[in-house]
Amino acid sequence: MTAQNGKDLLIKLDLTGDGQFHTMAGLRATRIAFNAEQVDVTSLESEGGWRELLAGAGVRSAAISGSGVFRDADTDERARQIFFGSETPAFQVVIPDFGTVTGPFQVTGLEYAGTHDGEATYEVSMASAGALSFVAQAS
Repeated sequence: MTAQNGKDLLIKLDLTGDGQFHTMAGLRATRIAFNAEQVDVTSLESEGGWRELLAGAGVRSAAISGSGVFRDADTDERARQIFFGSETPAFQVVIPDFGTVTGPFQVTGLEYAGTHDGEATYEVSMASAGALSFVAQAS
C-alpha cells in the first residue's frame, strides 16, 4: 500500500434520506476511530495466569471528527439540523485504499470559531448510533 492523500479521507452525509451522500463542505482535517470494549473472563484456571478475553463480546463504537472552513453550504445546514434535532441519520466515511464505512451517527459536538482577520472555521464530532457496515475497496 502506498501513501495516501489526507484529503481523500471523506466524511459524507445524506442530506434528504434518499441514500445519496454528499461530502461535508469545507473540511480540511478528518478522523475516524474505532473502539471495542474488552470483556475480561480471566480466572484462576487461566493458562499461565494470562488474561483471557471473551471473543465477540463488548460494545463496539466509532467516532468521527473533522474541522474546516465554514462555507454555509447545504451540508453545514444539515449538520446543524442533525445536532439541534438530536437526529441519527446515515453518514459515510471513505477511507482511501481501505473502504467505506456507513451507518447512523449522532452529531455530538459542533463548534464555530473565527478571528477578525481570518476565515470562520468549524469543528464537528460524531458518535456511532447503531450498527455500521464496511465495504472494502475493490483491489
